[in-house]
Amino acid sequence: MAIVSVALSEESRLLHTLGLLASGLARQPVAVQALARMPASAPAPGQAHALPPRAVLISRPARLLVPANLPIQANLHAATMAHAAAHLRFSPTRQDSSALKPMGQTVVAALEDARVERLLCLQHPGVRRWFETCIAPEPDPSDLGFAAFMARLDRMLLWPDRMDGNHWIHKARDLFEDTATRHGLEDYAAFRAIASILANDLGQMRVRMDPQHHAVPSIYRDDNSYLWQHPESAQDEEDTLALQQSAARAAPPPSAGAGQQSDAQEGQSLDLDPGLELSRHSYPEWDRRSERLKKDWCTVIDTLPAWQAEALAGKGSQAGRQTLPPLPLPPARQLDRRQRLRRQWEGDDLDFNAAIEVQVDRRLNLRPEPRLFMRAGKGPRPTSVLVLMDASESVNTPGPHGASLLELEKQAALMLAESRAGHRTGVDRLAIHAFSSNTRAEVRYLRLLDFGQPFADEASARLQSLQGRHSTRLGAALRHASSLLAAEPAGQRHLLVITDGAPADIDVHDDRYLIEDARHAVQQARAAGIRISCLAVDSQADGYVRHIFGGRNYGIADDARHLPRRLSQMGARLAAGR
Repeated sequence: MAIVSVALSEESRLLHTLGLLASGLARQPVAVQALARMPASAPAPGQAHALPPRAVLISRPARLLVPANLPIQANLHAATMAHAAAHLRFSPTRQDSSALKPMGQTVVAALEDARVERLLCLQHPGVRRWFETCIAPEPDPSDLGFAAFMARLDRMLLWPDRMDGNHWIHKARDLFEDTATRHGLEDYAAFRAIASILANDLGQMRVRMDPQHHAVPSIYRDDNSYLWQHPESAQDEEDTLALQQSAARAAPPPSAGAGQQSDAQEGQSLDLDPGLELSRHSYPEWDRRSERLKKDWCTVIDTLPAWQAEALAGKGSQAGRQTLPPLPLPPARQLDRRQRLRRQWEGDDLDFNAAIEVQVDRRLNLRPEPRLFMRAGKGPRPTSVLVLMDASESVNTPGPHGASLLELEKQAALMLAESRAGHRTGVDRLAIHAFSSNTRAEVRYLRLLDFGQPFADEASARLQSLQGRHSTRLGAALRHASSLLAAEPAGQRHLLVITDGAPADIDVHDDRYLIEDARHAVQQARAAGIRISCLAVDSQADGYVRHIFGGRNYGIADDARHLPRRLSQMGARLAAGR
């Protein structure tokens, strides 16, 4: 019993001493308590060892719950106290987390950790040594997992003069330093804004996060639950935080029923069926720096999309969805030498029948008809329209009114296809295709409805089953679509692009590179007699869309709900040949 009491008294003295240190740095009373001991948890998939628990910081009253089994390491307890004090002094607490996904919350928290530590170091330079000795170890450079990115981010923001071989890490460092210079370290909102940019980049890079097994990489830092107020939390704050600690370390094995539910909820993270590969094509890509085409740089994979039987069965169950009226378009007309208008006042040829009648009238002493000419008339000409839909990951995001851009793209395409099927449009031949990209080696080109194909149930099912994924390498898709249009009968050939943002891909880090490549692809198509237009669902699109497609060849729908109406207007212009 004496040994136990001595151990307890030593732990109590340590916690009291740490509390004094934390209180002095935080400039307010801080109670330091031991976090309840937890049973050893199973390691996350792909990890050799389970991550140790992190400290828990509570705001009212200020308390820091320190893991009882915190490893023995020089300066570790001091760094833990200093980091908690930095949060108490400089961080907003209990912010609404409902607008952020777990990855977004984690990136915000990582930047916030770096921001408050730097503020504390400005006032107490000696604490920097504590942070430097306890920062997360450097991960393997070849590890591109989310945990490795967060560890590298922690290290880069602590030592901004160092170099890292990853573009995202350098971008994060540059944004952080620029924000600190422009707005000052005290402006939390400015750093929150750049965190959103960085989290979006990780999503574009297809970096996945496992919230159940993720922990803050640097062991001296708390779990950042101090920063957030989760709407579903109805329990006492301390109990909830303790539950979060245990859940982050050990996820219970799912039951069969739970597995089905999890699959339904995490459907976005599952690999989608890529469909039937039809052929592969190599296309060049324009390099804006060298001002030349890189030969055979991109691979476009012609694909017949997979479709589910549920899409056919669900056609009749969509009574509650918005129904769009058919799109009536006037037939396109042009000057046609085969259509000759006779008895004209002026023209480029003589109407011999009218001339003979003039001679007959003269011999009969009648007043002759003076209209003796012929000219070419405007007759209908064949019109081929290819609608190219953006099927990247971003079109899956629900809008403020519930429907995603992808759903509205599908409705607008259905409207056009059904109008063509009912001969209510001036379009003779219609194709509806979609595209997405996963680096230059995999530009998926999806054939939803081909030229000359009747719009039957199968084509409708393919369209309804379309799902967005990956990125938007527009130039390669434009070149392939243009090659398909070039094989169409002579007449009007139109390519209409529907997109929600500037071209981008995960293997391109120059924001202007793919914009210039798309512009070059448009110029090549127009030189081949193909007219290209764009309908952008992006209120900020004017700059890049005008640059790619030209001043009179694009339209902007500020709200995705206006897409069908804007498509009607643009379709009428195309059919009229304007």
